[in-house]
Amino acid sequence: MKKGDAKTNYRQQLLSARSDLLFSLGAKAESIASLGRVNEDDQAQASHEEFISLRLNGLDYQKLRMVEEALDRLDSGEYGLCLACDEPISPRRLEALPWARYCVHCQDQASVDFDERPARLLEVVTY
Repeated sequence: MKKGDAKTNYRQQLLSARSDLLFSLGAKAESIASLGRVNEDDQAQASHEEFISLRLNGLDYQKLRMVEEALDRLDSGEYGLCLACDEPISPRRLEALPWARYCVHCQDQASVDFDERPARLLEVVTY
């Protein structure tokens, strides 16, 4: 696949993902709004469902932000470059995750750093 064709394909994938996310967020908002007043006996269940829905909305908003950032990088010519090391992100990774910000190596390193963060925080607190 030519580079221009690949970028067009990535743009289409990103625009499709953005459309799906916006639709999903709208459907969830309608679902929450339709709850209205609930019987006191059902309040705990309704609160739990609302909590889960709001949490899922938060995840969708994060993903939407990453999709929008990827579209911005496409427009600026920086798409496909790792934000950490400026090396190209592999086409296989971009096919699987077109909004990827980092190459596999830097993403793995960020995950390790994140996993170790609570341990480091604990060390700071205990000394």
